[in-house]
Amino acid sequence: MERELIRLDNKHIFVDQMTMSVDRVLQCYIRNMSGPPSPLIEGDLRDAGFWHVATIGRGCKLDPKLISALIERWRPETHTFHLSCGECTITLEDVELQLGLPVDGYAVTGSAYSTDWGAVCFELLGAIPNNINGGRIEMGWLRDTFPEPNNDSTELERIRYARAYILEMIGGYLMPDLSRNRVHLRWLLKLVDFRAAGELSWGSAVLATLYREMCGPTRPNKAKIGGCLSLLQSWARFHFPFLRPRVDQPYTFPLITRWNHSASYIGIPTSLEDIRLLLDQRSEA
Repeated sequence: MERELIRLDNKHIFVDQMTMSVDRVLQCYIRNMSGPPSPLIEGDLRDAGFWHVATIGRGCKLDPKLISALIERWRPETHTFHLSCGECTITLEDVELQLGLPVDGYAVTGSAYSTDWGAVCFELLGAIPNNINGGRIEMGWLRDTFPEPNNDSTELERIRYARAYILEMIGGYLMPDLSRNRVHLRWLLKLVDFRAAGELSWGSAVLATLYREMCGPTRPNKAKIGGCLSLLQSWARFHFPFLRPRVDQPYTFPLITRWNHSASYIGIPTSLEDIRLLLDQRSEA
């Protein structure tokens, strides 16, 4: 933990930086999809490995105080949460069960740089946005440019819509960055062939991105956090029953869809201090 030298009453003392921001609530972000995917692209989403996760991206609400309390206990050195009962972390099994994303297969790798992102965009989407910033395009452009296909749509129009839909999921809630309204076109390069995309371990990429994004706000001067925070929140609710709202619905796959139903939050802590206290006192149970 970093320490800072401050001056108080003509004396110099060291204060742990984390204690200087004990009431910090991180700014969390999620961009839900406007609606379910068209049945016309179900086959494409299944081939690419995104069908199950496409069913969860509507109506999810984040709890910034719960997420902030968890990040206070996250240690970048070990990529684990440090609790009174010991260490724990989000695993690939959690990703597969919570999100329904494939975790087996080839790593999602590749350069984030291209000589001409506009050409990539035109070749795979059939359109070029007015503004491409470092390989990133605006999420709103995707939604406005690619309307849901109908029975009269050509196969090429359907394929382009499926690619745009997957990009929206990636930039909206699977791997969002701190820009909040942009997604990188490097992911588009993985969607040239949907069957080839389905052989990639997208779950590993989502988990690695979340790990990286959780490490950033462990520094007290950071106010925002990115990554798949719905995964973090759902994981916490499943593993810590005292943080879990009551839902009178059977479990369904992916597990994260459980919180899409109406829930009772009676008795669930709402303040940062109460969440901290419960994590410290009851995590072992």
